[in-house]
Amino acid sequence: MKRMSCALVALLLVSLTATGCGKPRDKGLTPVKFMLDWVPNTNHTGIFVAQEKGYFREAGLDVQIIQPGEVYAEAAVASGAADFGISFQESLTLARAEKVPIVSIAAVLQHNTSGFASAKRLNVASPADFEGLRYGSFGTPFEAPTLEVLMKCAGKDFSRLKILNTGFADPLALIAENQIDLAWIFYGWQGFQAQQQGIELNVVMMKDYFSCIPDYYTPIVITSESTIASKPEVVKAFVKALSRGYEFAVQHPEESADVLLAAVPELDSKLVKASQAWLSPYYQAEAPRWGEQKESVWQGYVDWMVEHGILSAPIPVADAFTNKFLP
Repeated sequence: MKRMSCALVALLLVSLTATGCGKPRDKGLTPVKFMLDWVPNTNHTGIFVAQEKGYFREAGLDVQIIQPGEVYAEAAVASGAADFGISFQESLTLARAEKVPIVSIAAVLQHNTSGFASAKRLNVASPADFEGLRYGSFGTPFEAPTLEVLMKCAGKDFSRLKILNTGFADPLALIAENQIDLAWIFYGWQGFQAQQQGIELNVVMMKDYFSCIPDYYTPIVITSESTIASKPEVVKAFVKALSRGYEFAVQHPEESADVLLAAVPELDSKLVKASQAWLSPYYQAEAPRWGEQKESVWQGYVDWMVEHGILSAPIPVADAFTNKFLP
């Protein structure tokens, strides 16, 4: 991950889509920019609940929710162009290895809900069936090692998987158009999106192979070390309000889906409701509170990245995450 100057990131942010753009800012409240990782979806429901229910305002914050464009959350948060963002444990770990001073302050989900999707006609049931397929890659450094380990665990030859760099093109469309055979998706959103679009998939879920690759947090909420140092009261207020939003989404998935749909009316209602019903239990799962992160989860994934050459050396995981702002 390359670091950008504050000026460059701020300039690029002008072109991004902002929820609530054009609305007058609330006087007397602390302005906060919160950048998503992607278009709004059910991973983000608690954010929109906190906005709609007034939890951010009650915490003294005027939160502007921004979608990424030319710049992604990690670079925007590191530069100070955004105060908070949505990222992933794998991305933050690589960033910390390059001395990018960002920190995870909450886990959105307690477990990895991603998986490898393929057209149903291909009869892919496990990583043992990946040989001979075309994988559509985002271009990140942890994809190939993840696939290689999964295939080795199944006793298969990774060199027989063809990797195509498809960037951030819609993987479901690429599968439907037979341009690729395999894609890494968030099942809680894209799995249900495929159902709504009539695309029949088989999905090899990561949770079924934690004996090969350890579980990790994806997505996460991030901020910068400088924000923690200079505005700890803002971080605490933000996380408390966000926690209220996700706790509400755990307890009221249907109403929370309605909140997301009201905030982002272009989303498909059936997709949002089906996705929300499936995903809400994962927000907290068995954790004592929403957002809780375990050092063992961070250390386990770092050790795995080092073992498989994604990292040349381990990072200090105690610096990569914190639970101290959770209520």
